[in-house]
Amino acid sequence: MIRFDEVESPVGPLTVAERAGRVCLLHFGSLDDHVLTMFERWYPREPHERRQLTTPAAVLRRYFDGDVHALDEVQVELNGTQFQKDVWTALRRIPVGTTISYSTLAKRIGHRTAVRAVGTANGANPVAIVVPCHRVIGSDGSLTGYGGGLDRKRWLLAHEGVAAPRLF
Repeated sequence: MIRFDEVESPVGPLTVAERAGRVCLLHFGSLDDHVLTMFERWYPREPHERRQLTTPAAVLRRYFDGDVHALDEVQVELNGTQFQKDVWTALRRIPVGTTISYSTLAKRIGHRTAVRAVGTANGANPVAIVVPCHRVIGSDGSLTGYGGGLDRKRWLLAHEGVAAPRLF
């Protein structure tokens, strides 16, 4: 059973979904057809329902209230190719308050020449914020694209203590 909930946050509404106690989606915005289509592909014929998800919501509240390490407690279930899962797993190892480049991330997963593929996998991250794709920036220190928008990326990085001058 997949359970969905919507959580209010300083960066707007977030749709959170969990399956078997693991967060399998954190999406910027309300539940929409795009999200439902994703779940049909990932979990064909598995029922889903809207229900209050107290644990993920509480952890997100703690994070947004300043306990930026709270997200480390969240168990995730990642759906994607093995390469994508390798990228997303590496993202969870980026310490709070730091950033890395796409090329550094590619090296960390043993694919130093796959910088573009790493960027594509980063952009396909189904569990935003918890799998911190916002901590990946350009080699020159610039903010690069972000599925949630650059304003959200900037806010998340500042919230986690990344100094503004390092963002440009």
